[in-house]
Amino acid sequence: MKTYLECIPCFFKQAIRAARLVTDDEELIKRLLDEVGVMLKEIPLDSKPPEMARLVYGKIKEITGNEDPYRELKKENIEKALSLYPALKSRVEDSRDRLLTAVRIAIAGNIMDFGVYSGFDIEREVEEVMSKDLAVCDYKDFRRCLDETDEILYIGDNAGEAVFDRVLIEELGKPVKYAVRGVPVINDATLKDAALAGIGEIATIISSGTSAPGTLLDDCSIEFKKILENSRLVISKGQGNYEGLSEEGYSIFFLLKVKCFVIAGDIGAREGDVILKGININP
Repeated sequence: MKTYLECIPCFFKQAIRAARLVTDDEELIKRLLDEVGVMLKEIPLDSKPPEMARLVYGKIKEITGNEDPYRELKKENIEKALSLYPALKSRVEDSRDRLLTAVRIAIAGNIMDFGVYSGFDIEREVEEVMSKDLAVCDYKDFRRCLDETDEILYIGDNAGEAVFDRVLIEELGKPVKYAVRGVPVINDATLKDAALAGIGEIATIISSGTSAPGTLLDDCSIEFKKILENSRLVISKGQGNYEGLSEEGYSIFFLLKVKCFVIAGDIGAREGDVILKGININP
């Protein structure tokens, strides 16, 4: 997905939000915004949003000297999500369709996104997602592809969200490789974060190698790309992964909440919609 003009103000908001987590030096933050502005000026709009975001967060690290501004918030989010885990499991066990309920729960976890929000009410989000229809629902194809595969590549997104992914992974009934970012960026999950969320207990955690808040294949490791190429079922969480992978030609199911009108327009949905969308899926 290409970058739209409306994405550019969002990058500045993200830069301010991340910088204020680690410094109250207004001159330093002003310098950061100046340098981000100069940098964005040189990037063409046909670049994918995660490409721009990778450069922005690289600049944040360079200027502030902090490689993981969201470290404490990630820990808090994981702890909060783990406290909800028993109730989420009960929802699945009490439902008519365990897999569909687990899909909804995984999508609900996608709200835990500091690239878009400065805060969120995860309990309210769970109730909202569980009570609304999926605006795009390729569930029949999802079940069919699940039945036809022996192993799954699951591309994670945010740190606390990984606990919600865990609920879905436990219902898939197949071996799963769970891919995370190569280094800290925003509040996206890393190897350490996924382990804290308990993913290592039910899946093999791997790194995609990317430093972007999304899956950019040019920035991913050779090992990850081989796994992607050989995977018959790929589950991709969140907007950043959609932005990076939606035009790559692979068979992928995207699970996400639509958090901005730019993504809504690209998908053909509305802001706030919840999505289970398959692309390049063989009949």
